[in-house]
Amino acid sequence: MDIGKKIILASNSPRRKQLLQEMGFTFEVRTKPTEEVYPKDLEAAKVAEYLAVLKASPFKNELEEIELVVTSDTTVIVEDEILGKPKDAEEAFEMIQKLSGKSHDVTTGVCLMSKDKEVSFSDSTTVTFRSLSEDEIKYYIENYKPYDKAGAYGIQEWIGLTGITEIKGSYFTVMGLPTVKLYEALKSF
Repeated sequence: MDIGKKIILASNSPRRKQLLQEMGFTFEVRTKPTEEVYPKDLEAAKVAEYLAVLKASPFKNELEEIELVVTSDTTVIVEDEILGKPKDAEEAFEMIQKLSGKSHDVTTGVCLMSKDKEVSFSDSTTVTFRSLSEDEIKYYIENYKPYDKAGAYGIQEWIGLTGITEIKGSYFTVMGLPTVKLYEALKSF
């Protein structure tokens, strides 16, 4: 799929790479370290989009005329608390325990930036987990080591297959890219 721009995916996420590839786009991966901080008074649902824009900003002054950078961030929100990426197994356990037996929102924000244009948007999906036992949570953490995932889980992994009872919204938003919205945005960019 050619959009007339050279796409740069500013993410090391294997899931985002896979989704963008499966959408038919050719791209290169180029990342810049960005401290993921946001104003504490920012509404939880707006944090992912804010961080996606923040991740794009270091590219602003070095993009060529034909380049378009795509950045993204995913947040897991349960009872107005944002669950980031867990530091260790203990924190991953606590996070999954908070999600167990409840619904939560997963919001993925995206920013598209070229030399002279910037578009950002987000998409949210509601995910419901059945009640998970301590042994199930430990099994998942030990076998899948979800330390690179917001909320300490990947929907496409064992815990998603065995623990998620319902999703309202896009499965791919939970994986890390709202593919339909991204496709439309790239086409019209």
